[in-house]
Amino acid sequence: MTKKYFGTDGIRGRVGKFPITPQFVMNLGYAAGKVLANLEHTAGERPAVLIGKDTRISGYMLESALQAGLIAAGVDVYLAGPVPTPAVAYLTRTLRLQAGIVISASHNPFEDNGIKFFSASGTKLPDEIEHAIEAGLEAEIKIESSGQLGKAKRLDDASGRYIEFCKSTFPSAMNLRGMKIVVDCAHGATYNIASPVFHELGAEVVAIGVTPDGININAGFGATSPANLQKAVVEHRADVGIALDGDGDRLIMVDSAGKLYDGDQLLFIIAKHRQQQGRLHGGVVGTLMTNLAFEHAMRRLSIPFLRAKVGDRYVMELLQQQGWQIGGENSGHIICLDKHSTGDGIVSALEVLHALHTRHLSLAEMSQDLQLYPQVLINVRVHGVTKLKDNAEINAAVAEAERALDGKGRVLLRPSGTEPLLRVMVEGEEGALVQQCAEQIAAAVRIAAAE
Repeated sequence: MTKKYFGTDGIRGRVGKFPITPQFVMNLGYAAGKVLANLEHTAGERPAVLIGKDTRISGYMLESALQAGLIAAGVDVYLAGPVPTPAVAYLTRTLRLQAGIVISASHNPFEDNGIKFFSASGTKLPDEIEHAIEAGLEAEIKIESSGQLGKAKRLDDASGRYIEFCKSTFPSAMNLRGMKIVVDCAHGATYNIASPVFHELGAEVVAIGVTPDGININAGFGATSPANLQKAVVEHRADVGIALDGDGDRLIMVDSAGKLYDGDQLLFIIAKHRQQQGRLHGGVVGTLMTNLAFEHAMRRLSIPFLRAKVGDRYVMELLQQQGWQIGGENSGHIICLDKHSTGDGIVSALEVLHALHTRHLSLAEMSQDLQLYPQVLINVRVHGVTKLKDNAEINAAVAEAERALDGKGRVLLRPSGTEPLLRVMVEGEEGALVQQCAEQIAAAVRIAAAE
């Protein structure tokens, strides 16, 4: 059954436009609270949830609305303030709460915001719970009696708890002394967390993107805008650069020469290192967007590889089905299930640094066996993606591209889960041909969308 509001990563949109309005978010809190109150693991006690947020100015408004709805439903609320998304997953699990809620639009600009949920085990909510919450949105809010209303409490040590958790995922017999790292926090939720993690493990840290003002999140900094990080790494003669996104679950890295390394390359380094140490435990999960060269590299290493739908929740589902531990997306979402229950930019960075430190190699040296094929991604703004599904002109453009690639590349068209976009992706061995094919398909999509 199709969900009306929940996308691949919660509910997201422009602040002030439905559904990211105070009224809807209050209703959402109430509906979620009622669903949580009926879960068996509350054992008859009042359920409790944790709310965390990134640094967007709209977070204050949405936090209050969400809190009001939950309390009206008889749910206790712990307020963590600005913390990374994976911190909410961790704290929800360790505090034995019924759910965690994050107010964030991840890598989107500050004008956007969203709501995403974690289960008691620190994973994304299963579809049946999201369906139940959506069904509850149709019901009228009936406030609990005064004696049954929830309470709110500030969780003052949320950041400190999470910093200690991140450090605990790094080998206790190892440190980062002698390493100089530039850390870019995107003016987001990791602004006061990421630097202490690496510093307390021994590294010399240069921090950028750590002065959030409510509107500068992801603006020119972070995993989606790494130019400032590249420049800072070279200027400070650092060994490595680490870029996180606004809510801290995405990772991009930079070597001492300023070269970028995306999620595919970082996942390759982690997988190869774990295989060398005999602790890979199965295979690796990527997505439909994972570079074809990564798949070929896994085959050369005799590592099983499977593709999930785009979205870290689908990577997680496939990992759990296979009983494997690591997977990720080329966008920088990397999951290490033996370390955390969800994707975590800081923890993933520590996994990569562990590999570099152990092998005494650089990012370039550790990833030299993976030469990514040229990949072109064009986002075409459309309304009503379903009407384009069987469009003859688009299908003809795709077929022509596949003939031109002659088995040495891939074509993928997929709707965005968070924006009104159709993503046109083409990759292959020849860069010029890949660009040409992508532009021709995108042109066909624009024409069809305008009809």
